[in-house]
Amino acid sequence: MELSTTSSHKNSTFVPVTGLSVFALASGYLMSLIPLSLPSFGLDVALAPWLASVFYLGLLLGATGIEPVVANIGHRLSFILFLAALLATILLMIALPLAEVWIFARLLAGIAVAGVFVVVESWLLMTDNVKQRAKRLGLYMTSLYGGTAIGQLAIGQFGTQGLLPYTLVCILIGLAILPPLLIRKGQPAAIQHHKVAMRELRSLSRPAVMGCLVSGLTMGPIYGMLPIYIKNQTGNETQTGLLMAMVILGGMMVQPVVSFLSTRMSKSLLMALCCLLGAASVFMLVTANDNITLAVGYSLLGASTFALYPVAITLACDSMSTSKIVAATQVMLLSYSVGSALGPMLASAFEHVQLSLLMYLGICLASTCVYMLIKSFKAPRDQQPQAT
Repeated sequence: MELSTTSSHKNSTFVPVTGLSVFALASGYLMSLIPLSLPSFGLDVALAPWLASVFYLGLLLGATGIEPVVANIGHRLSFILFLAALLATILLMIALPLAEVWIFARLLAGIAVAGVFVVVESWLLMTDNVKQRAKRLGLYMTSLYGGTAIGQLAIGQFGTQGLLPYTLVCILIGLAILPPLLIRKGQPAAIQHHKVAMRELRSLSRPAVMGCLVSGLTMGPIYGMLPIYIKNQTGNETQTGLLMAMVILGGMMVQPVVSFLSTRMSKSLLMALCCLLGAASVFMLVTANDNITLAVGYSLLGASTFALYPVAITLACDSMSTSKIVAATQVMLLSYSVGSALGPMLASAFEHVQLSLLMYLGICLASTCVYMLIKSFKAPRDQQPQAT
């Protein structure tokens, strides 16, 4: 099946990266704001893992249906549409603070965010140059995590109670819409978009699919449950925001390293090393007895878990032509979304275990490390096209 986009302009990074950076500021604040603000809206804190899971269920549903939208109206208009839809879900939550409404709104928000991710990722990855793809994805992840980390700091500045925090989030999302709204040039050139055939799905790198899945299994609980875990650990909202910022800053700082290494070594081995670092960070956090160790441990945890997705998605796209990048990123997001939807529920099963969330993350990362090592030994060099 063939689908076409609607632009003939040069593929520029300015609009997607600028819009994404502002979106990330709002997303970072909202990530911790939702679980921490539940009591101020008269909602039970036990709702937090459900809100996280349903959001990622929306991400999963959205990942299956984004390609036709992008193909029919183009990257720029799709970007505007999905950001506006996300804004609408937050306004709905503010207007009707009921558990059922919030669950429904977060489901829709997941679909909208899936659209944002597929649009921006495919926008940046639509180049035949392997090294250029790695650099662009590094820029994408740095912008995403940098904005998200700064957004976490708003917890200490503006708090988590009342309407003001949500108003600020809405303003930021509105600002994120401006770059694609005002700048009409820069989206990918018009090409024929092809769906990935079933036989090609079977040939997709299994470590790539597994990397995206495990990224979701760890990121879902980190986004949805870690703020509450840290608050219970420290008893301080400001420190919660700072430590969450350290998690995401770790993820941001590792992106240039990942971008550099991903074209110079086996990506399966690189993911194994990331998981090993993550397991070591969990051990550090379990044994931590001072704030400095906590800060370093959470930074390393962020570096390891946030590195998996970009490595996995570049591994998946290495064997794909430009015309199938949108479909490939959609498949990878689908895998990530499955993990993200299951992650909070699986992590909540550890709630009666001491250091529950950390134990869950440690098991995920350690077992994935073993899997990736086995795969890297079987295929020491990932198959990828030469850079042009």
